Amino acid sequence: MEPNVSIAAMAAQLFVRDDQVVLDNGLLKLTLTTPEGLITGIQYNGLDNLLELNNPDLNGGFWDLNWSEAGSSGTRGSFDKIDGTEFRVIVENEEQIEVSFKRTWDPSFEGKHAPLTIDKRFIMLRGSPGFYSYAIYEHTEDMDAFILNETRIAFMLSIQKFHYMAMADDRQRNLPLPEDRLPPRGRQLAYPEAVLLVDPVEPEFKGEVDDKYQYSCENKDNKVHGFICTEPPVGFWQITPSNEFRTGGPLKQDLTSHVNPTTLAMFVSAHYGGEDLVIKFGKGEPWKKVFGPVFIYLNSVSDEKDSILLWGDAKEQMKKEVQNWPYSFPASEDFPRSDERGSIRGRLFAQDRYISNENIPAKGAYVGVAPPGATGSFQTENKGYQFWANADDDGYFSIINIRPGVYNIYAWVPGFIGDYRYEKAIVITAGCAINMGDLVYTPPRDGPTLWEIGIPDRSAAEFFVPDPNPMYINKLYINRPADRFRQYGLWERYADLYPDKDLEYTVGIDDYSKDLFYAQVTRKVGENAYQGTTWQIKFELDSVDQSGKYTLRIALASANVSILEVLIAHTTP
Repeated sequence: MEPNVSIAAMAAQLFVRDDQVVLDNGLLKLTLTTPEGLITGIQYNGLDNLLELNNPDLNGGFWDLNWSEAGSSGTRGSFDKIDGTEFRVIVENEEQIEVSFKRTWDPSFEGKHAPLTIDKRFIMLRGSPGFYSYAIYEHTEDMDAFILNETRIAFMLSIQKFHYMAMADDRQRNLPLPEDRLPPRGRQLAYPEAVLLVDPVEPEFKGEVDDKYQYSCENKDNKVHGFICTEPPVGFWQITPSNEFRTGGPLKQDLTSHVNPTTLAMFVSAHYGGEDLVIKFGKGEPWKKVFGPVFIYLNSVSDEKDSILLWGDAKEQMKKEVQNWPYSFPASEDFPRSDERGSIRGRLFAQDRYISNENIPAKGAYVGVAPPGATGSFQTENKGYQFWANADDDGYFSIINIRPGVYNIYAWVPGFIGDYRYEKAIVITAGCAINMGDLVYTPPRDGPTLWEIGIPDRSAAEFFVPDPNPMYINKLYINRPADRFRQYGLWERYADLYPDKDLEYTVGIDDYSKDLFYAQVTRKVGENAYQGTTWQIKFELDSVDQSGKYTLRIALASANVSILEVLIAHTTP
């Protein structure tokens, strides 16, 4: 990429004024309000400001959270933009600037703000085309009980400049304008986030559905996303080099970038998990957690025709940030450096004597450490840190840069039902390198498999996903079978396919990739009217052991506001 300033001449500088501070390294200028710590300006490559400041509600860049009083139900409460009340310079030299915007809890905040002390930090390095941000959240013994529903960093980019969004090689496109989502240009569908574009400013979007959830991503893959401006060709990218501070484990999905244009760094949310993933604090419960740092990376090219190259460069920068994790430059003692962390390694096997007399190397297993809990508890764990790795083809795994603390080892193996948890807690200390040796996971089993539908891999991808209603499409996902499930309104397609009677599937005859709907949903029977569905799975047994035990095991990829009832009936031909 082609910055405008010679790297050799760059030095980090800080300019403090009455109501704002400016961080400047010759490549970009970052302007924040004081003492609030709200980002009001990012100047780069000839553009005075990459941010939007004229939205009716949310503008610029900011940390925020959503919180509720203790005992509240649901996942939404009060919005809090986390305005700092104290500004401090933490580091100031030619190589690095680090500044703090802190809000210390005070009883006068009761009912207005979440009972937390929050220290937001921003870092600019010499010669770096971007900046870092992290925050330390703390709940102490003098603070009330409450619920933290969500926290994140949000950037509202210039509506005039940023139209092209990219979050993966095959998930990038021009996005409509925010005004296209408002009546009469847009019509809300089943929920506020989903809007049918009836009369957009740009005709190319007419008839499409815009929905920010269509650009969600699993934590394990959510490492870089953002927008490209073509005049001049500039990229704005949010890079998250580690998942250690996110909640819910590697398969938890969350938001990325979407219309407005908005780019998010999500840390805590109930998205795709519901109330189980909000953080509930007791009165006086001690807790401290560092979210981030994340890196806001800016890049540019000289020729507009090469603007797509900005995505490739952002991916390369992401790899560098991952390689450099944990960073050595954050000044907070709450962020441990590499030599203050530990590691574990080992080898995981699956033991299933109905498949093999030998232990089976857990190829591709997800192996992680998370705070102690029950088997599978990492999926709803939300107060601590998690660290994950994939086992190689022989089952060997290595998890590095683990913060000191007490953890359980958790794992699951694609192709085998259930979860693994090592029975003893593991204590990680600075500099430790623990060799766990061989670990063996024994999946639940009571006998040989008589029949099986699907693959136990925490996904419903192998089942039948219908084409969307042509009235409600996102063109990005047309002719893309792997992402077809992201299309809007697929739950209503069930009633189109089964208008009079529910799904019936015969083992040994039907093909689950063609004949088994990917989700058991309700049937729409009228405007805002739905009824439950009853599926039938039919199978034959050549012989039945009248004194034997038969076990039906069901693995759910996901469930939401649902009750599953299973009835087993025996019929004779």
